[in-house]
This record gives sequence, C-alpha cells and structure tokens, in this order.
Amino acid sequence: MFFYLAKILGFFAIPSNLVILIGLGGALLLPSRFRSSGRRLMAASLVVLAIMGLSPLGNLLILPLEDRFPPWDQTRGAPNGIVVLGGAVSPDVAAQRHSPALTEAAERMTALVELAQRYPNARILFSGGIGTLSTTATEAEAALNFWESLGIERRRVMVEDKSRNTVENAQFSMDLAKPSPGERWLLVTSAYHMPRSVGVFQKVGFAVEPYPVDWRTRGPEDALRPFPTLGDGLRRTDTAMREWVGLAVYWLTGHSSELFPAP
Repeated sequence: MFFYLAKILGFFAIPSNLVILIGLGGALLLPSRFRSSGRRLMAASLVVLAIMGLSPLGNLLILPLEDRFPPWDQTRGAPNGIVVLGGAVSPDVAAQRHSPALTEAAERMTALVELAQRYPNARILFSGGIGTLSTTATEAEAALNFWESLGIERRRVMVEDKSRNTVENAQFSMDLAKPSPGERWLLVTSAYHMPRSVGVFQKVGFAVEPYPVDWRTRGPEDALRPFPTLGDGLRRTDTAMREWVGLAVYWLTGHSSELFPAP
C-alpha cells in the first residue's frame, strides 16, 4: 500500500507536473466567472516553468545532494561486498529490444564492471525490482545480461529483484547479503540519491560505504549556470526536488536514520 500511495503522491511531488496542472486549472476557469483568476494562474504557471527550466534552480537544488558524500577512498582496502541499486535500466524497453537499455543513471551499471575486476573476491549484489506502476518487468535480467557481456559471470551476482523503492532495496538487500559484523560493503548509486540511500541502509542496520557515481554537475561552479533548453532544466529540477521530498518523507515515516544523512 505504501508503494502505491508513494507513486501516486509522487506524481504531485514533481514540480513540473504540479505547475502544469495549475496552469491547466487556470485554463479551465477561463469560460467561467473566475476567468481573471484563471489568467493569473496560467501566467504564473508559465513564469514558474520558465524559472525551473532555464534558470540555475535545478543545479542549486541538486548540488547539496551530490556533494554530501565524497568519492570513495580506495586506500582503505578491498571491500567484502558491493551493492548496486537499480534505476539504471529501462526493463520494459530492454525486454522488447533485447538490449540493456541503460538510462541516464548508467554509471551505476558501468562502475560495477571496474569494481568487480579490481576486487575479484568481493561479493556482488544487485537490488532492483519493479519501480513503476507501468511495467511488470524487472531490471535484473537486463543487468545480468549487460554485465555478462562485459565479462562478469552471472553466478557471481546475487540478485534481489523484489524491491520497488529504496526502502525495500535496503530491507531485501540486508536479508540476502546477511553481512557479518566487520564486513565492509560498498553502496553504488547516483550521487544525488546517496543521502537517502545511506539513511535507509543505516536504518535497517546494513553498514555501507558510499560509492557515489552519476554526478549531474561539475561542482559549485555550476550553481549559477543556466540551462540551454527548458527540458534540461525541468529534468534537473524535478530530479532534485523528488529527492528532497523523498528525504523528508522517509524521515517522517521512520524509514531513514536521519533527515539529511552525512558521512
């Protein structure tokens, strides 16, 4: 139930969805006696969309998330295991096209290849089930096919393909990995998603070392950089705001150890 409610409410947590709904609401008011209010809502919607899409707002929102955890320090030695979170494959496209169909978060998949080669004794766990309401396919098969094509044997990868969100990623990974006290496990996911992921893994008692990948910005120098297209800026703003809302919701519902987890 939590999953379905989260997905439905999550639609409204995406700023561009909410703003366009406000604009459409204003359009519906035009034939009525509230047409002046309708015009104001439409104008406000257009202005806010332009700000979200063309201004540096998206970068300003995502930078604190991406910079919360530094790159992993390999001088600490070889890890015992590696957890890779899903979200980097379009499973329905992969199934139909017989291709990995990697998404914008592809570095979650490619980073594992280098780690697996560098640490041949590390256990590998992939966590990713059905993360949307629009498909019944999971990411697992596409992930295994992709890694196998690059030399990683299937038998080396433990697959957790039941999770539907980050909370279940942590819970089911804990159950499958059964980490022993003192073991060191890397957590591979997008840099902007790392704070929420770490908070959830800490909550279930799975000690992980963040291995952030898939940075969307170069760093503080992008804080004032506008976007060349409306679509680019809206995507960045939506991604960042969804993550901030997720952090708040997970903390308020008791699924995260902290509101904004830190190293």
